[in-house]
Amino acid sequence: MGRKFEVRKNAMAKTAGAKTKVYSKYGKEIYVVAKSGGTDPVANLSLRRLIEKAKKDQVPSHVIDRAIEKVLGGGGEDYSPARYEGFGPGNCMVIVDCLTDNNNRTITDVRNCFTKNGCKVGAQGSVAHMFDHQAIFVFKGDDEDAMLEILMEADVDVTDIECEEGRISVVAPHTEFYKVKTALTDAIDGLEFDVEEITFEPQTMANIEGDDIAVFENFLAMLNDCDDVQDVYHNAEIAE
Repeated sequence: MGRKFEVRKNAMAKTAGAKTKVYSKYGKEIYVVAKSGGTDPVANLSLRRLIEKAKKDQVPSHVIDRAIEKVLGGGGEDYSPARYEGFGPGNCMVIVDCLTDNNNRTITDVRNCFTKNGCKVGAQGSVAHMFDHQAIFVFKGDDEDAMLEILMEADVDVTDIECEEGRISVVAPHTEFYKVKTALTDAIDGLEFDVEEITFEPQTMANIEGDDIAVFENFLAMLNDCDDVQDVYHNAEIAE
């Protein structure tokens, strides 16, 4: 694919903020995944992946446990997923994933982030077709051929693999997440991932420059401040 790791990492930008925001985000998502697929991480692979991700982001165990206990106790809110698509500063493409118990509130909040920064909310599917739903792993290494052989022997459908700057990045369809992770960790003792994500990877990048840079940063900050926003994906690349 010819793109450096830093470019790919920037393209996978997610919302970030204070610890309380991060904890709330994971608490909601764990609750929803456990409620829909069961509270046993062994049987519910989506829950297991989410718990592993939360721990890696230093989410305390009591936050995780409380979200699962809500399901077991029959309490908690009735959240549902909502996805909004549109065009941001510099005509970059943006996907905003939310969990909400009030759709009217959420669409109003998200639309305000777009309109107050001169951006436009699009129709469903208006930009999603320009992103690939992928599992991405990045780890230290310098032999991509050996990694490809490991994955092929495990019958993993690999989209792309490359080695740059002492790191190997593996891209596969999102449905192959656990097959990739299992094949690599079984074959390489003590393997630690710099990145292990299911994300939307843009097919093309949009260069953001000049005055649009400050607008874009404000746009992302406003989205981050929305309680219902879980993840933001975009194809913006900030000009240096």
